[in-house]
Amino acid sequence: MRPSSLLLLALTTAVSCATTQTPAAAILSGATPRLSAAPADDSVYDVVIRNGRVLDGAGNPWIRADVAIRDGHFAKIGVVRGRGRTEIDARDRYVSPGWIDMMDQSGGVLPKYPLAENKLRMGVTTAIGGEGGTPVPASEIPAYFRGMEQQGISINFGTYFSETQARVAVLGRSARAPTPAELDRMRAIVDTAMRAGAMGMTTALIYPPSSYATTNELAEVAKAVAPYGGFYASHIRGEGSDVVGAVREAIEIGERAGIPVEVFHLKVAYRPGWGTLMATVRDTVEAARARGVDVAADMYVYTAGGTGLEATIPSWAHEGGTDSLRRRLADPAIRARLKKELETGSPGWWNIVEAAGGWDGVILVNARNPAYAKYEKKSIAQVAREMNVSPPDAAWDIVANANGRVMAIYHMMGEADIETALRFPWTSIGSDAGAAVSAGATDALGLPHPRSYGNFVRVIAKYVKQRHVLSLEEAVRKMTSWPATRMRLANRGTIEPGNWADVTIFDLATLDDAATYDDPTKSPTGIDWVLVNGVVVIDHGRHTGAKPGRVLRGPGAR
Repeated sequence: MRPSSLLLLALTTAVSCATTQTPAAAILSGATPRLSAAPADDSVYDVVIRNGRVLDGAGNPWIRADVAIRDGHFAKIGVVRGRGRTEIDARDRYVSPGWIDMMDQSGGVLPKYPLAENKLRMGVTTAIGGEGGTPVPASEIPAYFRGMEQQGISINFGTYFSETQARVAVLGRSARAPTPAELDRMRAIVDTAMRAGAMGMTTALIYPPSSYATTNELAEVAKAVAPYGGFYASHIRGEGSDVVGAVREAIEIGERAGIPVEVFHLKVAYRPGWGTLMATVRDTVEAARARGVDVAADMYVYTAGGTGLEATIPSWAHEGGTDSLRRRLADPAIRARLKKELETGSPGWWNIVEAAGGWDGVILVNARNPAYAKYEKKSIAQVAREMNVSPPDAAWDIVANANGRVMAIYHMMGEADIETALRFPWTSIGSDAGAAVSAGATDALGLPHPRSYGNFVRVIAKYVKQRHVLSLEEAVRKMTSWPATRMRLANRGTIEPGNWADVTIFDLATLDDAATYDDPTKSPTGIDWVLVNGVVVIDHGRHTGAKPGRVLRGPGAR
């Protein structure tokens, strides 16, 4: 740590931070005031944060206070007369609990690249991953967790396990329904994952083979989660014109299984439904909550999403895996059928091209092939004109010839709907982005989207400071105590004695999300210090190299 950044203050300076006031009654009576000496405090703390505007995370207004940390936990909040081995002068800064990413994609990268600098530099101290499951089978999750603990990670990390992992283990990439015996095997796999520490079961129902699972299959497999108090979390089956029905399906699955439901990255990706469908989603969720279903959602705060370009291909063509898809794309008759289904729709497939308003709203950002790199940051409509082919042919040729998953950005949401959803008291914040392998690199998905560097800062910079959609206290609540409460993260999410000392210290005046669609890996400004479990990890915007993060195991861990 640099001495200029973490100020080791003399004990006398610490004492001077406390003010001694004349009693009001003595002044009013004319009596001579009697001043008692401040009590001595020889306590030594690991860290003392001085003079900050402390936001407790519960939604309360800030207070001026010192915060003392010892053994990874908050030890005292108020006037701290003892000294810290490390002292931080947070004057004119806000001191918040560390921010929690409710939809992270770092599960595969943290074992290799544990620093998670892009996450930490936007104030995130805890990440919940697993939309696509764990990067290892259920039986290997204990070793996966131990490996991260042994090497160290810079953020706290927990993960779901995917129903698709169980499905593929039993059925391969077939689209058929499981038999009763196969359902039993799938439940047994999920049970193993829960006992290993998974937080629940996820689905990503727009992507094959997850999209092949029926509502009944999902409800039956999810019953394996219930004995452990885990979640059902879902990238729901449709986020466009069918978003309300897809939310209802998620609620039904959780209700039948008897477990809480989390809707990943809530959005209305359908221009004709902007301004209307989100209100219906709210009514649907709140009606379910009124009858006792524990359902909520997370969201990112951009009008464009990002995913693979293969999502533009109807689901049935993916059966059997990548090689089968390529063979189908090479067949002119099948291509003709796929193009027709772009117009007519296809059972079990969400038309993401329609959601983006056509191919002009689909932007190629990672072609995974040097031959197509020149087309990156261009719309597929523009790429098609330059290639002198139709837009679906341009997109699918790039997919068929890629060395990896081709990534695209889809401009498909309305700003007013983001503001509406942010106001729901049960929404939290998730980035749908992974840790980058190094500062300035794209995230683990290979998707250059600004949400991987700016999402959490943007909540405050745009929706508190600029647009006044949320109060600062409410924005912080959505990123701290609410997700911690939601995920049953014991002793996290608020600044109070005994809790784990995850802290984000920021300058509200300079806080800004610098990442854009054209420059998506630019770090934000205004995040001065970040502490994870009482250890400084970000010091004036720079990673210290510390790896104090903890693996957060789910409720079934043995």
